[in-house]
Amino acid sequence: MEIDNVQFLLQSGAATLSGLLMGLERKFKGKPAGLKTNMLVALGACAFITISLLFKDAGGTDMTRIVGQIVVGVGFLGAGVILHGEDNNKVKGLATAATIWCSAAAGCLAGFGLYLSLLYFTVFVVMINLVFGYLNRKVKKHADDPDD
Repeated sequence: MEIDNVQFLLQSGAATLSGLLMGLERKFKGKPAGLKTNMLVALGACAFITISLLFKDAGGTDMTRIVGQIVVGVGFLGAGVILHGEDNNKVKGLATAATIWCSAAAGCLAGFGLYLSLLYFTVFVVMINLVFGYLNRKVKKHADDPDD
């Protein structure tokens, strides 16, 4: 069992770039988990996929288990950024937690070498965070407007 170093660098670079783009959007918005967190989650997921692929031809190996464990493991990280606010009992950090979860998915896509899917996925995540973040602010501003 051996890892192709060029392929590993390509997969790791793609995962890291995807995590960077997702984290950059969070960082610009001043959210609790930004660049490093999203990059490391994507890179770590990619590494776990790469390791699991070493055993793809081994008898009795279930390749889906590592993906399932990544999903479960990253849930603990996401839970750490969700805060129960003291102001009107609002929950904060759900979008950041979801973005961390998506960073793990991006790392899995990179680890499996699904680069075009990774590109589309990354664009969707960043666009959702940008567009719906803007819409959320507009709706909140409208809801808080005392003139209504």
